[in-house]
Amino acid sequence: MLVLLLEDEKTLAQLVVEYLAEENIECNHASNGQQALQLIINNEHDVIVLDINVPGINGLQVCEQVRAQGVNTPIIMLTARDALSDKLAGFKGGADDYLVKPFAMEELVARIQVLAHRRQRSSVIQVGDLEVIIDEKKVQRNGVVVHLSPDEWRLILLLARKSPSIVNKIDLEDEIWPQGAPSTDAFKMLVYRLRKNIETNEDSPLLHTIRGVGLALRVN
Repeated sequence: MLVLLLEDEKTLAQLVVEYLAEENIECNHASNGQQALQLIINNEHDVIVLDINVPGINGLQVCEQVRAQGVNTPIIMLTARDALSDKLAGFKGGADDYLVKPFAMEELVARIQVLAHRRQRSSVIQVGDLEVIIDEKKVQRNGVVVHLSPDEWRLILLLARKSPSIVNKIDLEDEIWPQGAPSTDAFKMLVYRLRKNIETNEDSPLLHTIRGVGLALRVN
């Protein structure tokens, strides 16, 4: 399990990271909102833990921005604020849970595990206005079903599960063609067909090619 922690108090952050490690939970730590946003883009986290009161881009703003980008990773707001209005603002911004300082480490771990397991059981992955319905092997955008070939389905499922992270080309090829990598043209054609199927002139782009690296399914 991989967790992101946004916390600017160094002592507390170190305690949390070390405690999570003892529970076999890996932790990426960010001390400010900009670092947190970059880590969220570049990694696939199971749970995100955000302290609201950090300098610059605060935790609530990070939450709002990642939700606007289509990131559906569970988020716990971690803060000393305990007013009802602050909690409601966090939930309105897209948070899934709220933990007030000071807190017990055992409770933080329990909440992380509950949210992570709930996400694993979810049969629907949403990226912006695109829904990937795993149990039915169905994709729809703005409520309209998108018809995909088996290879296109495997490609978008992998990208959706990793969203908003970049998935490198080798991993994509291994998933779709486990018996051996196809020609470069075959891979390009598959990506072209998938993009054509999930994006029209009126839709905002979701499938992004990162030159020399791979693909990412995300808003913006």
